[in-house]
Amino acid sequence: MLMAHPVVLNKLVEQYLTLRVLDAEEGTEAARQRMNDVAYSLCIATGTGDVDAALIAARHHLPGARPTDDSLLAA
Repeated sequence: MLMAHPVVLNKLVEQYLTLRVLDAEEGTEAARQRMNDVAYSLCIATGTGDVDAALIAARHHLPGARPTDDSLLAA
């Protein structure tokens, strides 16, 4: 499966979390549409079917989300 570039994933996650903090779902039609668009983009970029799964998948693909193989050897 193709995965979006980490920079793209990071920006989508940041945008979604910002919109959620601002409670965009309860805001204007434009704010709700933007949140839906970002959620949809996250799902497409991660190959998932819902935004919660997309956030988890994105975080697993972002740098620093999990230890590298080399750090496991040092433990």
